[in-house]
Amino acid sequence: MGKNKNIPDDNAPQSRKHRALIIAMAISVAAMLAAFPTLAFAADDPISVVNNLSDFIFGLIRAIGLILLGFGVVQVGLSLKSHDPSQRANGFLTLAGGIIITFAKEILSLITG
Repeated sequence: MGKNKNIPDDNAPQSRKHRALIIAMAISVAAMLAAFPTLAFAADDPISVVNNLSDFIFGLIRAIGLILLGFGVVQVGLSLKSHDPSQRANGFLTLAGGIIITFAKEILSLITG
């Protein structure tokens, strides 16, 4: 007897891509929820306004970095499963870029002193 076409195949490439997309979206939503509670409130002192805006912008940059970090982890995991070296290289590059973007404020603080 042949395979039942109504039962989805868990090893199909489309199913793996779908799961990876869902995982990447879940990581993205979690990263955004973790990064957005910092709000920029206006104050009387202009320096504090600039500092609040700077903190808010760096919070957004950190959220983007966490999203890239999560996507890089998913790419590396999928490449290890499928034995694809080019996807693995892209995953590690995305992972490294996510780490650099996530810690951009700290890196700038170290550079400027």
